[in-house]
Amino acid sequence: MAQITQTDPQKRFRRVMSADSLSGDKVKNNAGEDLGKIKDIMIDIPSGRIAYAVLSFGGVLGIGDKLFALPWSVLTLDEDEKHFVLNVDKNTLKNAPGFDDKNWPDMADPTWGAQIFNYYGVRPYWEETTDTRTLRGGGGM
Repeated sequence: MAQITQTDPQKRFRRVMSADSLSGDKVKNNAGEDLGKIKDIMIDIPSGRIAYAVLSFGGVLGIGDKLFALPWSVLTLDEDEKHFVLNVDKNTLKNAPGFDDKNWPDMADPTWGAQIFNYYGVRPYWEETTDTRTLRGGGGM
């Protein structure tokens, strides 16, 4: 589950947002370095959970970008600054399993998914128990 940070008490805290409003948001790391933008948000239809955010990184003006599937749980939304935070450095991201716009992986493949979740050091959402999902707020939002 992505976390939401908000430091300005004067702004309205939004817990539910449209995927369209999040697509295109910048992603930065804790050092403030630009890591790219959210290209898509992938939903696991049977479970109703967000499976991945697809990050577009590198390239020039969108050409030559490498894409990365990020487990939703590794992202924090900074609502005040209107960007996501991914706690990795640029080299970690550059070495992450990625793909290009013309060759998307089968994101429903649990073997591929386990590789992605393992790379970022988080447990795959499909392995979480009902109790864990309930404690975290349900459907991965």
